[in-house]
Formats: sequence, C-alpha cells, structure tokens
Amino acid sequence: MAEHQTETAPTEDTEPAWSNARMRLTAVIVASALFMQSLDSTIIATALPAMARSFHTVPLHMSVALTSYLIALAVFIPASGWVADRFGARQVFRAAIVVFTIGSVLCGIAPSLPVLVGSRVLQGMGGAMMVPVGRLVLMRSISHSQMVSAMSWLTVPALLGPVIGPPLGGFIVSFATWRWVFDINVPIGIIGTIAVSLYIQDVREEGQGGRLDAWGLLLSGFAMALLMMAFETTGRDLVPVSWTASAYAAGFAACALYWRHARRHPHPVIDLTLFAITNFAIPALAGSLFRIAVGALPFLLPLMLQLDFGFTPLASGLVTFTAAAGAMLMKPAAPPLLARFGFRNVLVWNGVFAALAMSLCAAFEKTWPSIVMNLILFAGGFLRSLQFTAFNVIAYGEIPRARMSAATSLYSTIQQLSLTLGIVVGATTLDIASRLHHHTQATKADYALAFIVVSFIALLASPFCARLDRHAGESMSGHHAAEP
Repeated sequence: MAEHQTETAPTEDTEPAWSNARMRLTAVIVASALFMQSLDSTIIATALPAMARSFHTVPLHMSVALTSYLIALAVFIPASGWVADRFGARQVFRAAIVVFTIGSVLCGIAPSLPVLVGSRVLQGMGGAMMVPVGRLVLMRSISHSQMVSAMSWLTVPALLGPVIGPPLGGFIVSFATWRWVFDINVPIGIIGTIAVSLYIQDVREEGQGGRLDAWGLLLSGFAMALLMMAFETTGRDLVPVSWTASAYAAGFAACALYWRHARRHPHPVIDLTLFAITNFAIPALAGSLFRIAVGALPFLLPLMLQLDFGFTPLASGLVTFTAAAGAMLMKPAAPPLLARFGFRNVLVWNGVFAALAMSLCAAFEKTWPSIVMNLILFAGGFLRSLQFTAFNVIAYGEIPRARMSAATSLYSTIQQLSLTLGIVVGATTLDIASRLHHHTQATKADYALAFIVVSFIALLASPFCARLDRHAGESMSGHHAAEP
C-alpha cells in the first residue's frame, strides 16, 4: 500500500463504507499491539520474585517495574490523538511499535532495577501511542451496528496475552532466565510493524491536527506522574514521608492548574467537557473503579501463590491463566448477551457478580484442589471481560466523530490511570496489612484483606452504572429490537 495513501473519516451523517471483513482485519492488527502489552504485563507479574532475587530486593518493591510503565502510559497517552491527526495514524502506530520493541530489548539487558525502570518508561512511551491510535482508526471507520462486534474482535487476540503469559512466564523463569520475558516481544514487534505497513491506512478527520496544547500536556503529565509516584511510595518506606507528601501536594496543584487551563483553551489536550456526555461519563467513572480492582489482581495473585502457597512460577502461571481463558470464551457471547439484556442491566448485575468472584480469591487456601481455584478464576475472567466490553462500547456510543480523537485519548488515559492505581492499591493494602500484623513477609491473612478491599472497590461501580438510561446503547446492542 502506498505510503502516502490516506482515507478521510466519514462525516457525521454517513455510515462508514468498511466491510465486516476489513473491520475484522484492522481490529486484529490493532489487537496485536494489545497482545504485546498484555503478554508483557502478565509475564512480568509471574516473574517478579525471580527479578527481585536478581536485583537483590524484596518482591513487593518490584511493583515499581509495573507502575513505571503504566505511569509513562498515563503521561503520554493524552497526546496520542493529536499526534495521530498531525502525522497520520499509520506512521504513528508503526513508530510506536518500534519504540516499544526497542524498550523491550533494553529491559532484557538491564543490569539493575533503575535501568529496568528507565527501559520500562521507554516501553510506556511506545505503548502510549499503540493502542489509542489503533482504536481511533477503528472507531472512526465503523458504524454503530458494528461496534460490539468490532470491540470483541479487537480484544480477542489481545486476550491471548493473559492466556499465554502466566504459564509462559513460569516456564521461562523455571527453565531459563527472566530476561527472556522481554525478548519474546521482538518477533511480535517485527510482525506487527510489517502488518501495519501493508494493511493499515491513514484515517484522518478533516480540520484536525492543529497546534498541540503543549502547556496542557505538560501540566497533565506532571500531575499524573507525581500522583502515581506518591501513591507508589505511600506507607512503604521507599522514600521519606515528606517527599511523598510533597508529591501529593504538587500533583493535586497541577490537577487544579490543568482544570483551570482546560476551561480556557479552545482545544485542550485532555478535553474535560466530554464528561458532559452521560454515556461517556458513567462508563469512565464506573469503569475506573472496576479497573482499579482488576489491575490489582495480576499483582496480588501470583505473589500469593508463589510466596505464601509455595507454588513454583510454572504452577502459579497454570492456575492464573484460567482467568484469561474465561475472558476468551466470553467474547462470542458478548453480542447476544448485550442484545438480550441491554447495557445497563449487564453493567449493573454482571458487575456485582464479577466483584463477588474477585472476593472469592480471599478464601483460597493452599490445600484447595487446583481445579476449584481454576473454576473460580475462569468464571471471574468471563465476567470481567464482559464488563470491559460493555464499558468500552457504550463509552463511544454518543461521541461525535469530530471529537472521537479527544475521546479516545481521554478514555485511554483514564484506563491506564485506573490500572496503575490498581497495582498501587493492591501493593499498598498488602504492605499495610503486613505491618498491622507485624509480619516481615505477607501471609494468607494479608492477601485476603487485599482481595476484599479491591473487590469492594469493584462493587462500587454498579450503583453508578444503574444511573444509565435503560435504553442506553440500543443502536449498538440491538436490545430495543429484541424487546416485545
């Protein structure tokens, strides 16, 4: 495909001309980027204890290897929409994959924890452009009736990462070195770069890609980075308490300055006026609560299985991968379930069941048969994946195409911020519980408390979802047509 070939997005009143086959092809290519991200994250979670031994630190402090990447995502994602409109989605998407791949190579050769953290930040810079820009291409090029199917196709290959990651990470740690967990991104990155060059076209919105809100990007990035670092160091003796307090103060001050700036700027890098759209605001807020809880699970579960239950990394991976297997099974079921019950009912009641499934992790015992834990995690993965699909689709349902770039950047920023908070909440709760019980290393009771806390956070999302109109998203789910 010629490098200069560009497509203009459809106007507000026209339906995109993309066929279902082309929609699926684009979704799968974009999902390849999600695959790299999810595989990377789940492998690292399984390998944290081995990495901690290599760097001569405690496993709990290794959460910085996860949060540093997510902080970089949160800082740079707001600019993704503008960069795509300014330089072209295909060029940005391809460059992002290359940067992520280079960051993976540097992580694999890191001689110390600070170098690893710096390499993870570089990975985050690439990841900040990969998924939002790819999703932007897809959302601008499909009709409302294709959205549920497109979002399912978008995430199915990406869910292979969590399926493969834990057992593969356990296998690598057991029979090789943890450094290989980063090297496997290299062939995926090469294949992804070639696929983008051949099949992804530039889809731009006319009149977009003006001057970047550099001052807004600086303020928002400064605020999120400081707050994430403050959350990461709260109550963990990593830095003096005065430093953490100062980070909180400066972070919230930057938030206030950005809010004031965004009210006056005609095109702010994070468009807060999107929260005036109810069907965007509710999934953003409720989805954040749910993602905080889900973000803590990949950190807490492998640590409990390996450090308290005594599982090997491979055995731990074989248990935890069943949650992603349940998520994979859900994807074909999403369209008929949403058509039968509608978005509001699914988000409210499925959210309750998903939170209860998370809370059952607190009851796990090392004497339980693996099949019991597997069944609970499988069901939980199914429920959580359905919840994510519904959140992601309904959030874009009422967004005008001219504002899709801003909505994608804002929603992706919120997603990554929530996942970062999930790791921080899980690690902080676990650390505080250990201190209260005077444990030098977390025990089963400490992990149980952490699972209960994150499950309660997930449960808080359902009352917000109940505020959705009962007809919300009918044009995408077909729920109204299925009613008598």
